[in-house]
Amino acid sequence: MKRVLIIEDEKDLAGLLAFNLEKEGYAATCVHDGKLGLERAGSDLPDLILLDLMLPGMLGTDVCKFLRKDQRTAHIPIIMITAKGDEIDRVVGFEVGADDYIVKPFSMREVALRVKAVMRRFEPEAKIADSELLAIGDIVIDKQRHTVISAGTEVELTSTEFKLLLHLAEKKECVQSREQLLQRVWGYNNSGDTRTVDTHVTRLRGKLGAPSDIIKTVRGFGYKIEE
Repeated sequence: MKRVLIIEDEKDLAGLLAFNLEKEGYAATCVHDGKLGLERAGSDLPDLILLDLMLPGMLGTDVCKFLRKDQRTAHIPIIMITAKGDEIDRVVGFEVGADDYIVKPFSMREVALRVKAVMRRFEPEAKIADSELLAIGDIVIDKQRHTVISAGTEVELTSTEFKLLLHLAEKKECVQSREQLLQRVWGYNNSGDTRTVDTHVTRLRGKLGAPSDIIKTVRGFGYKIEE
């Protein structure tokens, strides 16, 4: 049974989230304070975290930063839940390491679907057996170790950024639309929010540095890797 940690200060909402996730077959735990949520994540090591942005004790963005810096929790998928829906707020959420973003008010069905989609795209990572290195330009991807070397330096990528880079690399020279990337990297079955793709590509390019010029933008459509 997959375990979900809910860090949400609205107790009624947290309880409702837990109830609905348990109906979907997850084991849910609720914490209503940012600092306590960070401590619980480190001790319980859940399979996924639903994290509110505005929290007492410690803001959700700070909680996310600490989770990503801790080796024990760095690869736990995080879905940020917030009442803030402006693009800048979503960008900030992704910049601190969130893997997905849900804006209040939302339906419980949407939460269940997004949790399922995020869980599904993280599960295959432990099953990759191909130890071969994938080298494109000055970027080397180690599929087994989930590491990336760019211009001789190892770069720290989130799990989503790694999957995005790997997918583009494996489809080298083939244009991938934003909708295709949402489906194959994020696991969405509908068009979703294509700005999510743009935000992650921007962050990925920034982390890779100069070698990232192999990631080409196909205006009005999507992206491809081209040596």
